[in-house]
Amino acid sequence: MRVKYELDKKNIMFKEFLLDIKNYFSENQNTIHKARNELKIISYNDVSTVVKAFRVPNILNQVVYAYVRNSKAKKSFLNAQKLQDLNINTPEPIAYIEFYNNLLFKESFFIAKEYKYDFTIREPLRNLELKNAELILKQFVHFTYNLHKNGVYHKDYSAGNILVLKKDENTYEFSIVDINRMEFKKVDLTLGLDNFAKLWLDDANLVLIAKEYAKVAKEDENNCIEILKKADKKLKDFVLFKRKIRGKN
Repeated sequence: MRVKYELDKKNIMFKEFLLDIKNYFSENQNTIHKARNELKIISYNDVSTVVKAFRVPNILNQVVYAYVRNSKAKKSFLNAQKLQDLNINTPEPIAYIEFYNNLLFKESFFIAKEYKYDFTIREPLRNLELKNAELILKQFVHFTYNLHKNGVYHKDYSAGNILVLKKDENTYEFSIVDINRMEFKKVDLTLGLDNFAKLWLDDANLVLIAKEYAKVAKEDENNCIEILKKADKKLKDFVLFKRKIRGKN
């Protein structure tokens, strides 16, 4: 079996852990998420890490990831390094590793230091009782605008991928995860507002976010509301259509 990997230069002390990651992962029971991929919190030399094991892809993608495109694990690692270079908060990358068999891509892992957070952005969007919900969302809009200003477009900007840490009574820190689907390019007003669509906004939060984005971007408020309304409706209509096709209400 062939192995490819890269360690972040600040974290070369994790090499032994990385090269034995399959054993560490299989022996650890601390799963924090399991769907297509699985995430576990694993401690190594008193450092808490989050290890993401990506599902073995289908045979076509085993060829593609072996010879054509970067794997999701490698993209996660490289994107995390780019974000840190831009001073954008994401869990500190440690390494990625890929395993090959018979010249085909098989298993892969991305490892980062654990980021301690209080909740995801889903809480202020859904929990009407959450203190400072409006303030959190406004600060989140400023964080998002900074992403866009730096040419960062997170293609899976959903509520569960935006972590929130309370710094003090009126200040919140945000961190983005699940970053393998990301583009670094110019983000104009329409694309920037479209980035909020996956949050599945209600009317009140949609208007709040559009107004705050207009304020920080120095754009027309009503225009921003209309752009976000169109993006929100387009995504919701598409999801509902897919559900009907699949026979779900």
